[in-house]
Amino acid sequence: MIRSSKRSPLVYLTHATVLFLVIIWTIPTAGLFISSLRDKDQLAVSGWWTALSTSTHMEVDRAEPPSNQVQESDHFVIKGNILHGKSGKISKFGYSSLHPQAYKAGEVAQIRNGQTLQVMPNGDYVLSSPTQWRGRNGKRIFYTAEIPPHFTLNNYKVVLGADGLGQSFINSLTVTIPATVIPILIAAFAAYALAWMRFPGRAILVASVVGLLVVPLQMSLIPLLKSYNWIGDLFGVSSKTYVGIWLAHTGFGLPLAIYLLRNYIVGLPSEIIESARVDGASDFDIFRKIILPLSFPALASFAIFQFLWVWNDLLVAMVFLGTSPDHMVLTGQLRQLMGSLGGNWGILTASAFITIIIPLCVFFGLQRFLVRGLLAGSVK
Repeated sequence: MIRSSKRSPLVYLTHATVLFLVIIWTIPTAGLFISSLRDKDQLAVSGWWTALSTSTHMEVDRAEPPSNQVQESDHFVIKGNILHGKSGKISKFGYSSLHPQAYKAGEVAQIRNGQTLQVMPNGDYVLSSPTQWRGRNGKRIFYTAEIPPHFTLNNYKVVLGADGLGQSFINSLTVTIPATVIPILIAAFAAYALAWMRFPGRAILVASVVGLLVVPLQMSLIPLLKSYNWIGDLFGVSSKTYVGIWLAHTGFGLPLAIYLLRNYIVGLPSEIIESARVDGASDFDIFRKIILPLSFPALASFAIFQFLWVWNDLLVAMVFLGTSPDHMVLTGQLRQLMGSLGGNWGILTASAFITIIIPLCVFFGLQRFLVRGLLAGSVK
């Protein structure tokens, strides 16, 4: 008799939930990337989900100044193109802010005293007057245009061409790599001691580590900075150095690292460790030859969290490194770039996507170890 194996509805529900979460987290990243490639004018008036459709813009521009007028027969004419060479199609236009869509493209608008305005669908316009045009500025033309999708790499050119960006990228790597490796090394030793070495006060230390997980960074940042400055003044060392920010990130990352690694190490088979001790291996030999190779999933999990946190950090970097161009990290440099360029959303999205490229590479390179490390010790 052949039994047909049926999957539990819970399995399908789990797969559907995971797929839903993946889509929810992927949509913002896709939107950020699409926005970074869009023209800044289109980005300012429509969302990224309309990037592949034609958008309708109602704008105002000035015609050529009266100094560019030419006389044709008995009229004085000013000609130009309202789209300035950009692709698009004019549907309506007007010469007054009260009626910006009063005329269809191709019609002739009667202004006053025999003056006329005609705007063609391709953006060409003709201003005609029986007398000379006066003034210094050109006449305002209101128009509604259908603009096709336009993608460009100008946003990335502006960001990548900014002064100091390359140095800030190197500074971020200089901060992030040691600030990720140092806490992993320290936490690995501490986690092994708290998991397999017996000594007085071990339970209190474990409880203290768990308690430190809920301490806000902002509450401990100023006392830590004052202590570091006091030590620097005592030994005559400048406080604005990479050593300070390495120690700061190490201190902030150790509670999570110790907690995560201890939960993993304590779940390793005790028979392996006991057999090694019977064979005469010391605690350091057990840690180096057995614990570290078996704990790589947990180490990779914490490395992802710590790298993402340090790479995207701005507050700790500004406090411990300042705003000097020689030490400014990438997030600080991009913040200054945005301040100098105003509310240019194209530059903002391109800057954000450049910032997450390295973390994405780290995450996808180590993500297969992430779930294994986080779920370690949850099932016996």
